[in-house]
Amino acid sequence: MAIITLTTDLGDKDIYQAALKGSILKLLPSVNIVDITHNVAAFNVQQAAFILKNSFYYFPDATVHLIGIDTVFNSDTKYLALRYKNHYFVGSDNGIFSLMFDSEPDEIVEIHIMQDLKFLHFPLADIFVKAACHLASGGKLVEIGLPVTTIEKKMNLQPIVEKNVIKGSVIYIDSFQNVITNITKEFFNKIQEGRRFVLYFKRNETINHLSWHYNEVPEGEKLCLFGISDHLEIAINKGNASGLLGLNLGDSVIIDFE
Repeated sequence: MAIITLTTDLGDKDIYQAALKGSILKLLPSVNIVDITHNVAAFNVQQAAFILKNSFYYFPDATVHLIGIDTVFNSDTKYLALRYKNHYFVGSDNGIFSLMFDSEPDEIVEIHIMQDLKFLHFPLADIFVKAACHLASGGKLVEIGLPVTTIEKKMNLQPIVEKNVIKGSVIYIDSFQNVITNITKEFFNKIQEGRRFVLYFKRNETINHLSWHYNEVPEGEKLCLFGISDHLEIAINKGNASGLLGLNLGDSVIIDFE
C-alpha cells in the first residue's frame, strides 16, 4: 500500500488539516496517510527538519513525505520533489532539505504543476498533493518537474570544541519536556575518549554521568542520556526538565572533560 506522511504546522483545530487529507484521498483513495506531526511551530523549518530527519527512515522504501511548512506562494521560493535514500520528499525549497539530509539527494526536480486558482492561498492542498500522489502511485519525478541540481542551504547550529570542553545548545524540546541538544552521540564519543565529564547548564545545575534509560534515577531526579535521535538529552525521570530546570530553545550547555 502506498504511504504518504504529513509533517506540517497546520495544528489540530482548523479546517486545513482536513482539507489536506481530503484532497489526498480524492486523488488516491487507497493511500495510507500517516501523520508525523501537525504541531510544528508556525514556519519553524528547523523544528520540522529535526522531527522528520529522525523519523522518516522508520518508514518503508518509496514512502512519500509531504512537508507543509512555509508553503504559501512566494515568487522567490521553489517547490521541490526529490528522492533521498529511497524515500520521496515534497516541500518548499526553504532550506529544510539541507537541514534534514547528511548528503546530497539522489534526484531533484522543481515541481511544474499548474496551480488551481481555487487553491491559490493553499498550494499545499493542490500542487503538493498532486505531486505526492503522483509519486505514491509509482510516477517518476521527471514527469512532474524539471531537474535541478541545487537546493537552498541552511546550517544547523553546531557544537564547538575548545580544549577539553564542548559548548552545545538546546535545539528541541519534546512533548515530555525533555531537552534535546545539538551534541550527537558520535560527536560526544569522539571528544570524550573514555574520560569522565561534568555537564553544566542553567542555574549551576550539573550532571556527571550518562544514563542508559530514564528510570535509571529516582523519580524527580535529573539525568542525561542519548535518546532515540542519538542527540544528548537532559531529562527528569517522570518530570518536566525544560520547565523545572529553566532550559529553553537556544540555551547553552557545556561539557567539561577531565
